[in-house]
Amino acid sequence: MSIDHYTYRVTWSQEDGEHVGLCTEFPSLSWLAPSPEEALSGIRQLVIDVVADMRASGEKIPEALAEKHYSGEFRVRIPPELHRALAMHAAEQGVSLNRLVSAKLAG
Repeated sequence: MSIDHYTYRVTWSQEDGEHVGLCTEFPSLSWLAPSPEEALSGIRQLVIDVVADMRASGEKIPEALAEKHYSGEFRVRIPPELHRALAMHAAEQGVSLNRLVSAKLAG
């Protein structure tokens, strides 16, 4: 697996007054830099170093989110009153409860 498959993000840190590079699969890592490009380059290099250390010590390396298989199903527990209200709303809209909740989550 390539570190290019990991999910990277660069954002501004008001607190630090610099851009911060992040990697979703390694939430404890970050890299501060004056420019977004340097923040991205820094976090990528840090991930390379950490993955190398993990390999050397036999640790399990996180799978890239982009490479994971998602079934499209998950369970959510909600109060019975909310379940009833959503079911009624779906019926009023003429759609399935699944379609109604999917649309609400997407929006």
